Amino acid sequence: MRILTIYLIGLVFGVGISISGMANPAKVLNFFDVAGTWDPSLAYVMGGALIVTFIGYRYVLKRPAPFLSASFQLPTRRDLDLPLIGGSAAFGVGWGIAGFCPGGALPALGTGQAEVFIFVAALLGGIIAAKLLQAAISNRASPKPNQLEENT
Repeated sequence: MRILTIYLIGLVFGVGISISGMANPAKVLNFFDVAGTWDPSLAYVMGGALIVTFIGYRYVLKRPAPFLSASFQLPTRRDLDLPLIGGSAAFGVGWGIAGFCPGGALPALGTGQAEVFIFVAALLGGIIAAKLLQAAISNRASPKPNQLEENT
């Protein structure tokens, strides 16, 4: 049941992204081109998504738990740190350059266009690079076992 529900949610999301034009990089880039061929239609899509999300969260979070889980998995941190700001900036710059965001690119894989596959490959490469960088930074920050023995 859980797998079927996840599949149906992904299908509804993908169809919505495709119908709204968010999988079309030309439409997205025209949305960002305020001084040129600006297309405000995606603002309506995003506004509609915000309204649905606002109402959905109010309704769903009144429940004691989700349908298919023992508890809600909500973020607890509210601080702004460098990874959050850097990731947001990278997302925005990438969206503005390529015309794809991850949510729009995955349904667009079905078009078979080479640029979509290149974007998704770069996206996966960026995710892997970020994980490796994060691991390297945390390994440098945590003391090695032999360093602990030397300090005592």
